[in-house]
Amino acid sequence: MTTFVLLPGAGGDASYWDRVVPLLREAGHQTIAVTLPGDDVTAGLEQYAQLVVDAAQGRPSLALVAQSLGGFTAAMVAERLPVDDLVFVNAMIPLPNETPGEWWGATGAVEAREAAASSGGYGPFDVTTYFLHDVDTAGLTADQHDEAETVFSSRCTFTALPGVPVRVLVGADDRFFPVDFQCRVAAERLGVTADVRPGGHLIALARPQVVADYLLGA
Repeated sequence: MTTFVLLPGAGGDASYWDRVVPLLREAGHQTIAVTLPGDDVTAGLEQYAQLVVDAAQGRPSLALVAQSLGGFTAAMVAERLPVDDLVFVNAMIPLPNETPGEWWGATGAVEAREAAASSGGYGPFDVTTYFLHDVDTAGLTADQHDEAETVFSSRCTFTALPGVPVRVLVGADDRFFPVDFQCRVAAERLGVTADVRPGGHLIALARPQVVADYLLGA
């Protein structure tokens, strides 16, 4: 039995994983979906990481799964807990001591997004076009928190990722972090080939079965 520790992206709302959690539990596994204080101007990556460590410490067979901005927290947690599996899902993959704010320029994320938007003809950023274009919004809560600026200047204080399997799940239809961009970053920063599956940036909401199957190795 695996304990899946599920980290959300910007805003920190663990309800992002609500459609995946039942599928993992039906398969006989435990889940811990951690809410992070994304709207707290006093909290940075250190506080985020400690919350995850406190929530998961002592649980068996940990698989750490991080969406988007959650990748920065996951890198720190993976050095502090005995994880067996680390999965980045449409995630920001950090380098040691990098800040989330620095990541955009270092990876060329904005340029990649703008080039994909121009090619795809879906225009400048807005939430519906970039995040919800493939999501069934029925039943979603409307009180999602905005991410405070604090975390974007917070250092990702890890030395190296642990020597365990590291996987990268990329949504083929992600408009925020385009698929070619994510595959390049995974290769450059982790030396791994990303696994591409159907779905946009919020893939756990759009394609929960796809995500669950991937996490379960199906």
